[in-house]
Amino acid sequence: MESVCIVVSLEIKADAHVRGYVGEKIKLKCTFRSTSSVTDKLTIDWTYRPPSSSRTESIFHYQSFQYPTTAGTFRDRISWVGDVYKGDASISISDPTIRDNGTFSCAVKNPPDVHHNIPLTELTVTERGFGTMLSSVALLSILVFIPSAAVVVLLLVRMGRKSAGLKKRGKSGYKKSSIEVSDDTDQDEDGCMARLCVRCAECLDSDSEEIY
Repeated sequence: MESVCIVVSLEIKADAHVRGYVGEKIKLKCTFRSTSSVTDKLTIDWTYRPPSSSRTESIFHYQSFQYPTTAGTFRDRISWVGDVYKGDASISISDPTIRDNGTFSCAVKNPPDVHHNIPLTELTVTERGFGTMLSSVALLSILVFIPSAAVVVLLLVRMGRKSAGLKKRGKSGYKKSSIEVSDDTDQDEDGCMARLCVRCAECLDSDSEEIY
């Protein structure tokens, strides 16, 4: 009688490439899907392999509790950010340096699901260069400059229209304001009164001469 062996497998996914910057926390994402319910037998193992090397080192182990490495390059820098009940086996690296560049692998076992692929993640850590900072400054400058430029343009347009209106009024003839008209009228009235006083004085003088 032949026995039938049923192989149950896991499906694991991880980012193929991750880019990070020196001193800024990096998340290494890993998710899994199992046909079995998660139990306390589930295990997660993260390993690291330096560039141009076949040597690997364990940097994190999980089985009901988290066990980050307490030795080596990643000592006290690995944190658990996953949730096994949501199929998340992610970790993070704090204070990364260029020496952390290399290949990381995420392995999950959830008995009886133990057969699975082992995805690899290539990590590249670099310094934040002048170009990156420059692009951020340029974006901020654009966000500030565009509204300011729009306001200046609107003011110039309004001033141009006002200047054109004044020139048009000058060409069509100058019209005195009510204040200027009032001032001119007052001056005419004062002149008439002065002339009237002079004539009266002349009349009085002529009368006096006739009496004598």
